[in-house]
Amino acid sequence: MSKKRKTFSADLKAKVVLDLLSGEQTIAQIASKYEISAKSLIDWKKQFLGNASLAFDVSGATKAYKDEIEELKAENDALASKLGRATIERDFLEKKLEGSVSLSSRKDMVETGHEISIARQCEILRIPRSSFYYEPQPLSNYDFALRVKIDKILNFRT
Repeated sequence: MSKKRKTFSADLKAKVVLDLLSGEQTIAQIASKYEISAKSLIDWKKQFLGNASLAFDVSGATKAYKDEIEELKAENDALASKLGRATIERDFLEKKLEGSVSLSSRKDMVETGHEISIARQCEILRIPRSSFYYEPQPLSNYDFALRVKIDKILNFRT
């Protein structure tokens, strides 16, 4: 059974690191006081000191994040636009294929070994997958003769 990991708030981490930086207690004492590993304390101290300049340059840090957010929003909008255009074009082509191209021609459009699976290609081309795999079997001589006799009885052929 493993221990459940504790999560600590940013405020608590800051308080612990400030206690550590005051130098009044050792790392071991602070670790036992807050029930935190010494390794975690050392990591928090490094992180705190590495980001200490942000305390004096808040506008610079927030500006960088705002710029990054704006850049990501612009990229997201461009991708959404491309996706919308591709969806409209796909719908247009599906309607054109369905109405004007025969089933056998659509079956010929399916490519094996393509990065799009055969099942998905059949779905896009609106053909049943079973019809793609279907291979007609020739009539045996017996079946052919039987059909000829049935046709003669029913006067379909003379």
